[in-house]
Amino acid sequence: MTSSVFDSEKLLFTPATPKNDAIPLIFAFPNEYTVGITSLGYQVVWATLAMRDDLQVSRLFTDIQEQLPRHPEILGFSMSWELDYVNIFNLLESLNIPLRASNRTENHPLVFGGGPVLTANPEPFADFFDVVLLGDGEILLSSFIDAYQEVRNATRKVKLNRLAQVPGIYIPSLYDVEYASDDGEIKSIHPLDSHIPAVIQKQTYRGNTLSASTVVTEKAAWENIFMVEVVRSCPEMCRFCLASYLTLPFRTASLEKSLIPAIEQGLKVTNRLGLLGASVTQHPEFSELLDYISQPKYDDVRLSVASVRTNTVTEKLAATLAKRDTRSLTIAVESGSENLRQIINKKLDNEEIIQAAVNAKAGGLSSLKLYGMVGIPGEESEDLDATVAMMKAVKKAAFGLRLTLGCSTFVPKSHTPFQWFGVNKQSEKRLQFLQKQLKPQGIDFRPESYNWSIIQTLLSRGDRRLSHLLELTRGFGDSLGSYKRAFKELKGKIPDLDFYVYSHWSTEKILPWNHLQGPLPQSTLIKHLHEATSHFRSASPVK
Repeated sequence: MTSSVFDSEKLLFTPATPKNDAIPLIFAFPNEYTVGITSLGYQVVWATLAMRDDLQVSRLFTDIQEQLPRHPEILGFSMSWELDYVNIFNLLESLNIPLRASNRTENHPLVFGGGPVLTANPEPFADFFDVVLLGDGEILLSSFIDAYQEVRNATRKVKLNRLAQVPGIYIPSLYDVEYASDDGEIKSIHPLDSHIPAVIQKQTYRGNTLSASTVVTEKAAWENIFMVEVVRSCPEMCRFCLASYLTLPFRTASLEKSLIPAIEQGLKVTNRLGLLGASVTQHPEFSELLDYISQPKYDDVRLSVASVRTNTVTEKLAATLAKRDTRSLTIAVESGSENLRQIINKKLDNEEIIQAAVNAKAGGLSSLKLYGMVGIPGEESEDLDATVAMMKAVKKAAFGLRLTLGCSTFVPKSHTPFQWFGVNKQSEKRLQFLQKQLKPQGIDFRPESYNWSIIQTLLSRGDRRLSHLLELTRGFGDSLGSYKRAFKELKGKIPDLDFYVYSHWSTEKILPWNHLQGPLPQSTLIKHLHEATSHFRSASPVK
């Protein structure tokens, strides 16, 4: 079974032939192959490593693997979803590697991790990794491997100390976190040694050649899709949004040098094309890109587009997508309330949302999916009424268009202006209210699990003390009840669930990721926070 899965891959790069003394490296995705191989980040990192002749790279997934080396020197994980930590534990155990970095010896590989979850806040997982790569692989991977080569035959301690000197490489074991008490706040975070940097800066790739698929396969979750990254980050900077703030600045792929050559190469092996990015239609030459894809030679191409900005949904865009076998479009509106959109910096009004729906229908699309959110800081009951009214107005204006409102609960994310807010305890009731109001209108309402939002918040705001909790919950299962049970067992040893999830934190507080510098300094995030709270109808709980 294993070989047949890999045999169906069409590679868009040429792997190097490893030299005799190549470093044996395993690159893992902590989920099934169909999920992992659909991750553009995983594909690109794997190809980058496999094109080096000083590495012998083997891939590992939870269900299948390539031939693994008997004595790997490096084991890497690409982490895209918080709950995949359970699979990381399972894979480490299957390779007879201790879960905790502190229990590993000279005979064990160095375990590194990267990806959006670890770049945002690696602290809950810090005790399980020897090395964490913060930021963009385009810069970090070669620096990491080159530095490792220098100390390849040294002791584990020497290797880690050398790697700690590389910008963007974080060695958690070389930092000490002090707490006011076992279950209290963080008192300080500092390096164990003066030659270790006190602050690690996330690395940002600033080029205009962005990522594209390095492999196409029918076994991927999106079958035979060739993906192209059109933009990176988002210029809108909605104040809750990790995808925008963590990946600043907004970068666009060059049409002539990056997008067109990549698409030409990809469409030689498949007719499915996915345009990726947090806000693809904000590429300055998006219209020209559409014209390029609309050529008669690409008439059989099926096109998928990631979330688009509402006011860029033109009839032309809808018609191009409809012609290319796309039935639906996704736009993020967050709320129907003008005031809430000011709070979060969503530069959008209801007329634009209604017009987007009208254009989508006129262009031949059959459905429109809107993304909303409840529990946004500053939200009050009239804001929910405004969302219901907006959805009714959209339905009336574009009658016959199938409408879906996917709705999540606000989750505070590190490196954003809303990282200091906790989850609103009314959120679950608010999801139920919207369901009750919209379902009778024939609007498909799809709420994201409130309990999952709680676990997500715990992991996105957590510190190192959560490592004990993560080990415990693994035995209990991944429901919210399991986490509550683990908190009960650890009472007095770590802070409670409320501390991590529902508490509003002071801007004076030392955050778990204070020593990890994102694109914007904390002073700028606080400025953006104050701008947001100036639109609150009542006083902000964050000081």
